Amino acid sequence: MKLEVKGLEYRYSSTDVPVLRDVSIELGESELLGVVGPNGAGKSTLLRCIDRILIPQKGCIMLDGRDIREISRIELARRIGYIPQDSSHVFPATVFDTVLMGRRPHLGWRSSERDTAKVLETLKLLNIEDLAMRDINELSGGQRQKVFIARSLTQEPELLLLDEPTSNLDIRHQLEVMEIVKRVIRERGISAIMAIHDLNLAARYSDRIIMMNGGSIYAEGKPSSVLNAENIRHVYGVEAKLGIHEERPYILPVRVCVNR
Repeated sequence: MKLEVKGLEYRYSSTDVPVLRDVSIELGESELLGVVGPNGAGKSTLLRCIDRILIPQKGCIMLDGRDIREISRIELARRIGYIPQDSSHVFPATVFDTVLMGRRPHLGWRSSERDTAKVLETLKLLNIEDLAMRDINELSGGQRQKVFIARSLTQEPELLLLDEPTSNLDIRHQLEVMEIVKRVIRERGISAIMAIHDLNLAARYSDRIIMMNGGSIYAEGKPSSVLNAENIRHVYGVEAKLGIHEERPYILPVRVCVNR
C-alpha cells in the first residue's frame, strides 16, 4: 500500500481561513507516521480528509495510484480503518457486536464463521476476550479504546488512521495501546498515521514524524530531527530540554516562552 497526499487544502464553510494549507505527504508499507502539532494545527482534519469524511477543496489523495474520490465507499472501508478521537458516545452493544461491526465492509448484514473467528482472534490479540459480552458503555476509557482498535483491525485494513489514540488514558493504558498498534503494524504489514499530542509517545513509537503548525507542515523527518528544542519553541511556544534514549529523543517541558 502506498499513500500519497498532494497539495491538500481544506477550509470549513464557516471561515475563509484554510485549516490545511498545501499539505503533501507520502506513506509506505509498515510505517507509522506520527502527526504532532498544537491544537488547531489541522491534525484531525488531515485524517478525516484521508478517510474521505471531509472533501478537500484543493489537492488529491492517492491510494496505490488511485484517487480516493474514485474508490467506492465500501472498498475504502475495507482498505482504511479509522479510529476517531472521541469514542465516549456509543450505542449500547456488547463488545463482541461492536467489534463485529468492523466486518461490515466484508459481509453485508450476515456474518459467517470466518467473521466470528476474526472477531475472536482480534479480541485475543488485544487481550480483551474476557470482555466480549460486556456492554461497551460499562467499560473504562482504556478498555473502550482497545475495543475500537479491535473493530478497526477486524476490517483487515491496509491503512490505520488513529486520532489521539491515547487521549484520556493513564500511562499504563497509553503504553499498552501503543505497543499493540506497533505490533500489529509489524506483524500484519499495514501502515498507520497517528495524530497525537504526547511528544514523548510520538518520539518513542513513530518511524517518522510530521510537525504541523497553522495548517501546514513545519518539519518532517525522523523523530530525532523533528523533535528538537528549536522546533518545539517555535511551534508550541515552550522551552524544552531534550535527552536521548535508545537513539530516540525524550522531551522535558521547562517553561512557556514569554517572547516568541
